[in-house]
Amino acid sequence: MADVSDLSGVQQDAGQLARFIANHPRLLVLTGAGVSTASGIPDYRDVKGQWKRPQPVTYQAFMGSELTRQRYWARSLVGWRTFGRATPGLAHEVLAGLEGQGLIELLVTQNVDGLHGAAGSREVVDLHGRLDVVRCMDCEIRFSRGQWQDALVELNPDWSALSALSAPDGDADLEAVDFSRFVIPPCPCCGSPMLKPDVVFYGESVPRERVQRALQALTRSRAMLVLGSSLMVYSGYRFTLAARDAGIPVAAVNQGVTRADDLFALKLTGDVGRTLRVAASLLQQ
Repeated sequence: MADVSDLSGVQQDAGQLARFIANHPRLLVLTGAGVSTASGIPDYRDVKGQWKRPQPVTYQAFMGSELTRQRYWARSLVGWRTFGRATPGLAHEVLAGLEGQGLIELLVTQNVDGLHGAAGSREVVDLHGRLDVVRCMDCEIRFSRGQWQDALVELNPDWSALSALSAPDGDADLEAVDFSRFVIPPCPCCGSPMLKPDVVFYGESVPRERVQRALQALTRSRAMLVLGSSLMVYSGYRFTLAARDAGIPVAAVNQGVTRADDLFALKLTGDVGRTLRVAASLLQQ
């Protein structure tokens, strides 16, 4: 690998990251919202780890209130126009390349956008599910969000003309409208009104098999790399705790504080995509 002693800025950070990867060439990678911001998907928190916006809807509120479901799906109808067209960014593409070189044991993402798979990564755990899938909570059928979008627009044609700023969960900041007028289509299989995106909402548990797969991969890994995540949510933070308990070093690239800052062997605060790209190029030298 090239001598990086005289590099500065992004290159200096990338040099440190490249050394870390070269010394630990089998990584468990955990990604968060900061990996997808370059794809036009907003993140949740600021550099201090605080919420930028009201917290997302909880599982209990969504399942317990028809009006909450109407509000969610109305906002989602508008937001999906942007979210559904998002394409992989630089970080997604570099990570797919690193996997192809055999450097990544498993990629665990907290994101629900499916962009790692779209970029070519194959060993991926979508920890919080996928927003491009809709699930019936009664009969358990799953079908595409694109199909669901067509059904939403057909029953709510006036709503499709509305516009609002995109929000992190694939919905939009649509306010000051009467959500009680919004019609939610029934399940195409059983007719149930209880349709939910196939993602883990706040207050809902991550499926055990996803956690176990990630923890098992961690035991086979030589290090862990956290990218674009503040780790404020325990579902991701738990893996840094497991790495610490196993004596596995953890590095992070994140623009802001994280819940695990005191656990990292290396912490970089530059742009995730650019830092990864330069690090990957250094690994080729």
